[in-house]
Formats: sequence, C-alpha cells, structure tokens
Amino acid sequence: MLIYIARRAAFAVFLVFAVSSAALVLARLAPGDYVTTSLGIDARRETIEQARARYGLNRSIGEQYRDWVIRAARLDFGQSLIYDRPVADLIPERAANTAVLALTALLAATLVGLPLGVITGSRPGGVVPLAIRATSLILLSMPPLLTSLFLVFVAARTGWLPVGGMSAAGSAGGASLDLLRHLVVPAAALAMPLAAMFERLQAQAMSDVVGQPYVLATLARGVPRSRVVWRDALKAALRPVAALYGLVVGTLLSGSFAVEVITAWPGLGRLMLDALLARDVYLVAGCAAAGSLFLAAGTLMSDAALALVDPSTSE
Repeated sequence: MLIYIARRAAFAVFLVFAVSSAALVLARLAPGDYVTTSLGIDARRETIEQARARYGLNRSIGEQYRDWVIRAARLDFGQSLIYDRPVADLIPERAANTAVLALTALLAATLVGLPLGVITGSRPGGVVPLAIRATSLILLSMPPLLTSLFLVFVAARTGWLPVGGMSAAGSAGGASLDLLRHLVVPAAALAMPLAAMFERLQAQAMSDVVGQPYVLATLARGVPRSRVVWRDALKAALRPVAALYGLVVGTLLSGSFAVEVITAWPGLGRLMLDALLARDVYLVAGCAAAGSLFLAAGTLMSDAALALVDPSTSE
C-alpha cells in the first residue's frame, strides 16, 4: 500500500510541475502581455518598453521560464503583476476559499446522493424511486453554470439568501453564520449535479450487488432486508463511487470556476480569470499549479479510498 501511494504521490508532483509550466509558457506565447493590456494601445512605445523591462517581460521565453523554475524550486512563484504581491501569498488565500466551497459541496453531494442511490438501487419500483431518478436526470442535464444562475435568480427574487460574495459588510459579530449563509447558493450549485451523479452511480452499483447470489442467500436466511442493504450490500457497492472521487474533485474545480464568477465567490476560479484577463503570467502559472495540486490530491485520495475498498487494485 505504501509503495502504491508513493508512486501516485510522485506522479502528482510531476502533474503539478507540468501543468504550471505549460500555463506559464502558453500565457507567455499568447499575443500581447500585461503591459499592453494595462497601458492600452495608445501608450507610447518608449513607455511600453520601459514597463516591459521593469516587469521582466522583455526577456525571452526560455530565460523567463528558466528563472521561474529556479525560483519555484524554492517555493517562490514570482510577483503578481496586477496585485503587486507575491503569488505564494495570494494563492493560499484564494485556494482556501475554493477548498471551503468544494469540500462543502462534496460533503453535501455525498450525504444526499449516496443514500438516495441506495434507495433507488435496492427498490427499483415505487413512486419515490421513480421521482428520485427523474430529478437526478434533470439535475444531470444542468451544468453548474445554469444551476448557479437559477439559484442566484431565486435568491434575488426571494431575498432569503445573499446573492453573491463571501460575507456582508459589518458582519464581524456573526462571521461564521454569515459565511454559511453566503455559502449556500454556490455550494448548492455545485452539489446538486454531483448528488445526482452519485445517486445514479450508486443506484446502478447497488442494483448489481443486490442481485448477487450471496445477497439473495443472506435474504433467504431471514436476515432483515434493511440490514443486508445498508451494511453488506452498501460496502460492496461503494467501489464505483470511490473510483470516481478523484474525477469529482476535477469536476468541482472546473465547475467552481463558473460558479465563483456568477456568485462573486473570492476563490481560485475568480483569481484565475482575473490573471488571464490581465495576462499576469506568474499568477496564471500559480493558479494552474494550485488547481493541479487540488486535482492530484483528489486523485490520490480516490486511489487510497479505492485501495481500502478493494485492496486488489493496489497490487
């Protein structure tokens, strides 16, 4: 098990390095740069050249990448051009906000989707399972962008929840409660499609397990059906969901990009968008590194969970 986890961790390090390097090079190769974006097309050529020299944008891509790799090895990812702050200081602040949003959505989707999947998979007939399946299909057809727009519209019309942001002005006394209220809309926008996906996946796995001979034999011996389903069959049916958790983290990150913009959540997605629009190459590389780190950690978590559920996968 330790060797298996070590191999996956080494691959995670390589993934973070490759993604951040590709982001820096591609952002540098794209037409224009931070200077032309910030100064505009009417700026004098001398002014543009002086600004490029000040920010180090007049060097070749090879030189800039070489210096960035050397500094990154010391965990120095450069200076953000738009915020005039070290990238290593900006990323943890926004990544923590994205992690709060993603983990809340993942927890909600798991607590809702898995039990519903057990119900629909173990009892395929009836009005309730049919209603659950129909709702899941509708939610699966709605991307996080559309879901967040709908929830923002509902929140704005009803006034029950904040429309955007992470906190309200003057809410220092009840900061935790205010954060929870602001978290509902973006977390629900991410969690609803995920819960539907978990329900469909768990329902299929549960349906297959319930039909196995050993489960039918256990039921024939008089063991209560609820005990067999929620204890024995559930453990055997968790493998598909455990294998999917790493991909779910990637889905959360890609989906949170749109959700954070719509709901004004100050996370990594909004920071990445600002960096791309401003052509802040060092901040783009830092955001890409943080995103790939989340994805690598999620994949590693998925592999570990799958190995615990099914130890044969680590052999």
